[in-house]
Amino acid sequence: MAASRKLATFRLPPLPTVGELIKLYKLRAEKQLSQNFLLDLRLTDKLVRQAGSLKDAHVCEVGPGPGGLTRSILNAGAADLLVVEKDSRFIPGLKLLSEAAPEKMRIVHGDILTYRMDRGFPVNIAKPWEGEPPNLHVIGNLPFNVSTILIIKWLENMSNRTGPFAYGRTRLTLTFQKEVAERLTASTNSKQRSRLSIMAQYLCTVRNCFTIPGRAFVPKPDVDVGIVHFTPLVQPQIQQPFKLVEKVVRNVFQFRRKHCHKGVAMLFPEACRMELTQEMMQRADVDPIMRPAELTIPQFRALADAYAHLCTQEPSLLSYEFREELRLKHLTRRRSTPVDTFIDMATGTPSPQQPC
Repeated sequence: MAASRKLATFRLPPLPTVGELIKLYKLRAEKQLSQNFLLDLRLTDKLVRQAGSLKDAHVCEVGPGPGGLTRSILNAGAADLLVVEKDSRFIPGLKLLSEAAPEKMRIVHGDILTYRMDRGFPVNIAKPWEGEPPNLHVIGNLPFNVSTILIIKWLENMSNRTGPFAYGRTRLTLTFQKEVAERLTASTNSKQRSRLSIMAQYLCTVRNCFTIPGRAFVPKPDVDVGIVHFTPLVQPQIQQPFKLVEKVVRNVFQFRRKHCHKGVAMLFPEACRMELTQEMMQRADVDPIMRPAELTIPQFRALADAYAHLCTQEPSLLSYEFREELRLKHLTRRRSTPVDTFIDMATGTPSPQQPC
């Protein structure tokens, strides 16, 4: 029985080490791409374990680089591994791994920011959103320069059930700078509480798994690295469109040391700012002198609902951005542009500034 279990468990055959592959293909981390290699297979194995069981799983690995994490995913029992790598220098080494794991690994030479992951896996692996998560995981040692952009994109996909979430509540296990990992998982009243905290936690259960010291990477980054696991919630804690929620949260946190009403006020044109700010705070029943980090997700839900209500009364509020109003004020000092215009962010064209 033990022998049959061993036969059933896939292990990669003997291969050059990741370090040897780096030398063989003369690879080096590109600083402008924020590349840092994780060569210690004990750490890559530990990272992969945070995703849960990968037995017979479908996995998308983001930015495999020289393939250290890739080996750990294959050895964990993944049946179908899709790797998306932008840097062509790593493709030959990844092909070597693919040949050592026949019919288990596919390589896409492309950019994860534009790759259509909803086309990457068979449709029959999809699960109803209300049910258990699909046997599909996204795992990656993300470059620092795209990690925040990418998680915001995936959170929006999650809200819309598109991209990797077209298959259901796909789980993510990703690396971030330690500071970003702490923001993603920060609780109410903590110093790290931020826009990222709210945007991630209203949609997911977020867990800060462990920290990898910077010295474990080659080249050594200036910061430590946090591993964060995301499981989408069946029901988001805020039932409003993603872009509306993001706009409210972003404005509230832009004055993180001030009272929250200061940020809320920036949602509205100057002509009716005081009136609508007061109406929104009262409708949400949120104390206007609370600091942004003190607000709970239910309080952000109340603020988002109150803002959505005001936008139904005056739809042009949705496209209002106070920075555009400021920019146009500066322009009017040099030109004869009317003060009562602003740029509609949806169309990029001038439109009346006074929605209220």
